[in-house]
Amino acid sequence: MRHSGQYGVVVDLDAYAAAHQGEWDRLRALVRRRRLSGEESDELLDLYQRVATHLSQIRSSAPDPTVVQMLSGLLADARTKAMGVRTASWDGVGRFFAIQLPGMLYRTRAWWLTTLVVNLAVAFAIGVWVNRHPGVQTSFVPAKELQNLVQHEFAGYYSQYAAQDFAARVWTNNAWIAAVCIATGVLGLPVIYLLWMNTLNVGVMGGIMTAHGKTAEFFGLILPHGMLELTAVFVAAGVGLRLCWSWIDPGPRRRADALAEEVRSSAVVALGLVLVLLVSGVIEAFVTPSGLPTWARIGIGVLAELAFLAYVFVVGRHAVLAGESSDVDDLDRSAVAPVAA
Repeated sequence: MRHSGQYGVVVDLDAYAAAHQGEWDRLRALVRRRRLSGEESDELLDLYQRVATHLSQIRSSAPDPTVVQMLSGLLADARTKAMGVRTASWDGVGRFFAIQLPGMLYRTRAWWLTTLVVNLAVAFAIGVWVNRHPGVQTSFVPAKELQNLVQHEFAGYYSQYAAQDFAARVWTNNAWIAAVCIATGVLGLPVIYLLWMNTLNVGVMGGIMTAHGKTAEFFGLILPHGMLELTAVFVAAGVGLRLCWSWIDPGPRRRADALAEEVRSSAVVALGLVLVLLVSGVIEAFVTPSGLPTWARIGIGVLAELAFLAYVFVVGRHAVLAGESSDVDDLDRSAVAPVAA
């Protein structure tokens, strides 16, 4: 088989494979041995580097999926053999927080910023509607419970549990919502349903509180943690909807390949949002119900939100402009069939 490479170089894959088959077989034989001597260990590492080069050359000039799959699997086995088991390194952790997570957040910004703007507009419209129609208020909350909700329950919600227990409860709940948004994103409709329920709840509560002269209390309690918390939920929903779109309109990629790539990258966001929601949960448990002045509590929420946005639009933009990927390394990917440019 002869293939034209990226720069017009013609590569005979059969001849290339025949020339290096001995090295591939030797590496496979070393991988299968239960124990390796010192010399054999050195040989395994040397062959690993050579075969990795072979794979890179084949990927760029003659991407035959069968050969790519075979070499990828061989290299994965060799790496496991050389290292014993896969272990997380500080370099990997640093790459996750400095490149993969902010890069993916920046790449998906159009999806989650659109989700954020649309849902806030809908929540505001619902709040105005509920505020101006007392009958609508009682359709959501029975009249006999309305005053207790406004005077006691809304504010009491943030202080009814010990702060550390409340933080754990809030964190777990919000992380679960974010994970569901991403996990069900391929279906699309579950994400829209979760967004609607969340937006409806915020709009109705805001409308009821403002209608009873509790506007300052409502925003004073919801803004400190709500800015970062809702942003995280909208990020998860936006990424989930983008995941759905990846198989509806995969572009030049096969649908299976497009979906697999987006699923891997979306998992990066899911892990990152766990930490973002931990921060918002701590703020909700320790800052929102605290005795700090309203301006101070809201100020803490604003700082947290600005820190997140700076992380996305400064660190993430830098990662994207540097050409960094949020996907897993090449050797950890499944082989994909070549597609037309």
